[in-house]
Formats: sequence, C-alpha cells, structure tokens
Amino acid sequence: MLDTVTATRIIKKYPNRRLYDTELSRYITLSDVRDLVVSGVDFKVVGANNDEDLTRSILLHVIIEQESGGKPLFTTEILSKMICFYGDTVQAPFTSYLEKSLGLFTEQQKLMKDQMKNVLGTTPMNAMTELARRNLEIWQEIQDSFFKAADVKQKSDDDESSNEPDKS
Repeated sequence: MLDTVTATRIIKKYPNRRLYDTELSRYITLSDVRDLVVSGVDFKVVGANNDEDLTRSILLHVIIEQESGGKPLFTTEILSKMICFYGDTVQAPFTSYLEKSLGLFTEQQKLMKDQMKNVLGTTPMNAMTELARRNLEIWQEIQDSFFKAADVKQKSDDDESSNEPDKS
C-alpha cells in the first residue's frame, strides 16, 4: 500500500504583485489564499525570481485585507499591546503562547462541531435547514386543517339552508 503524501502547494509571487498557483496553473487573489488557509491546504508562497519564502508576508496581507473589511478581529488595544512585545525579552514566549492558545481554541471548536454533529446527526447548518423544513411542513398542515374546517363549516351552513322547508 502506497502512502499518499500531500505535497505543499507552491504559490509564486511575481514582481507585479500577482500570485500564481502552480497547482491550478492560474493567477489567484488574496481572497483565494484565504480560502486555502480556511480549507487547511498546506501551501508556500515563494518569490518567482529567487524562491524566497514569502508566505508570512502574504498571510499578513490577508490579515490586513480581512481587518479592513467588516468587524476586525484585532482591536486597536490588542494591536498596540502586540507591538510592545516586538524586540522585548518576552517576544518568543508570547509567540509560543499565541500559537498554543490558537491551537487549543481550534481544537475546541472542532470538538464542539463534532459533538454537535453527533448529537444532531448532521452539521449545525443542515440541522437548521431540516428544522426550518419541518416547521414549514407543520405550518402547511395547520393551514390545510384550517381550510378543511372552513370548507366543512361552509358546507354544513349550505346544507342547513338547503334542508329548510321552502317557504314559498
């Protein structure tokens, strides 16, 4: 049995700032890089001319893009405190602390999602979709019952008037 080893995807960064995904053979955007990160794809960004590792720089660009749109993850206070750690004797321990904290947080999120999936038998989104579908079915049944009851009442009113003796 052969072990399939997933190779690190190579993204080349050209001097014109464009990123080229060598696996897909096409140019990609920072949004595409974000999608790779979110999908858990192992990749490395290298300079097209010199193979210099630019991954960290590109990831910082992705963070800047994410921070500029919508609600930012890092408040001004957090960023200010992080800047103070640069060059300080606690920079290495702080980096280790952040890595371990984010790793633990990610593990807990995955565990929670897995537990929800086991409890619900599906993903949370599928469970919500199923709940909404079932609520619509119940609402439809209530409406059908209401209209049937209204038809029965109308028929019985009509039937009663037709059973009345003709007064002519």
